[in-house]
Amino acid sequence: MFGARCLRLVLRHCSSVPCPKRVVSPKVLRVEEALEVKEPTGQDIKVQGWVRSIRSQKDVLFLHINDGSSLESLQVVANPRLETRELTFGSSVEVQGKLTKSPHKRQNVELAAENIRVVGSCDVSTFPLKYKTHHPLDYLRQFPHVRCRSNVLSALLRVRSEATAAIHNFFKDQGYIHIHTPIITSNDCEGAGEVFQVEPAKWERKPEENPHFFNIPAFLTVSGQLHLEVMAGAFSKVFTFGPTFRADNSQSRKHLAEFYMVEAELSFVERLQDIMQVMEDLFKRVTEMVLSRCPHDVELFHRRLAPGQEAKLEQMLKSPFVTMSYTEAIDILKQTHQDFTYKPEWGQDLQSEHEKYLLQHCGETPLFVFNYPYDLKPFYMRDNEDGVHHTVAAVDLLVPGIGELCGGSIREDRPDFLQSRLQRCCETEAVIT
Repeated sequence: MFGARCLRLVLRHCSSVPCPKRVVSPKVLRVEEALEVKEPTGQDIKVQGWVRSIRSQKDVLFLHINDGSSLESLQVVANPRLETRELTFGSSVEVQGKLTKSPHKRQNVELAAENIRVVGSCDVSTFPLKYKTHHPLDYLRQFPHVRCRSNVLSALLRVRSEATAAIHNFFKDQGYIHIHTPIITSNDCEGAGEVFQVEPAKWERKPEENPHFFNIPAFLTVSGQLHLEVMAGAFSKVFTFGPTFRADNSQSRKHLAEFYMVEAELSFVERLQDIMQVMEDLFKRVTEMVLSRCPHDVELFHRRLAPGQEAKLEQMLKSPFVTMSYTEAIDILKQTHQDFTYKPEWGQDLQSEHEKYLLQHCGETPLFVFNYPYDLKPFYMRDNEDGVHHTVAAVDLLVPGIGELCGGSIREDRPDFLQSRLQRCCETEAVIT
């Protein structure tokens, strides 16, 4: 009773006091969002980013602001009185104003600034990036703290972000479970010993203690395959997409020490064609998503880094991928009059020059090469039992300009075949050592 009476008194008192007016803050938009507005109505907005260019005239001040969400910058039109000494190329700013229709044909909208706040100043004389300058990549790599503000590297990271999202969306839509496989593991999936071993940098152990931090040798993962195979026994369709590490003693672009790899495992699959279909669908779905979400970034790459590739890429998406057995590939390579550095022979790995020729032979269309020689592939790939040309159910996808992009296989599920293959591998290793 007492509480209710007090509540009525409080409410009566509040009703007699005028309530303060609510201040509506302008909506904060990313540059990409502002540029996508088709019919601006002069709405109040706020944009935060970095000054890409500044041009002051007698009656007007022009700025171009970019926040990394888009290759294109947003033009800001302001009164020259808003200009300060700290407002320079490279400075970080917060601009508040009205989004209006632009009178210029090259842009749909512009921001009529009412207030410009410099969040962080920039000394133009010492800033590594220079206005209206296309810096070489070797130069940009010297400045890791600002290199991602350059057009090429920022475009690359946006494309990578969209590709990552598209990969996850593809597998999610197909009913796959995403598994986080361990980065530190005792497994060496490749079996070649080219792994980074993990031990504490500073660890004082007693002589009687185990020499390894984890009691057994541990490595940075080269593949999540073994973990995924276990999970596939419970979920039927699983995938992972994470960092992998290889200790190959090479500095070439095809032998990275660290990279991200997509891996998937499917239970109840008995045909290579089903695996090929997953690869083709993934390639096309991710590529189409990047092209639709990052058109300006892709156009920049076609203009500066890979001229003439746009038509080839469109052709890849329109055409069904070509399939060819390893034996057919070797026959084609042997029949050509082209001189190869490595002579094509059945039972030998396909070299980069062989892959390049095969792709040209197929009209620069992605190519599946399947049924590889038994001795070329790991023990877990299913034996085709095909007589003279002893092969396994394995496939590689070759892509123009890249070569081998991904591979897969039907797993050997017959215990006697696995035991025989493992015994043979152990005997071969014993002879070598």
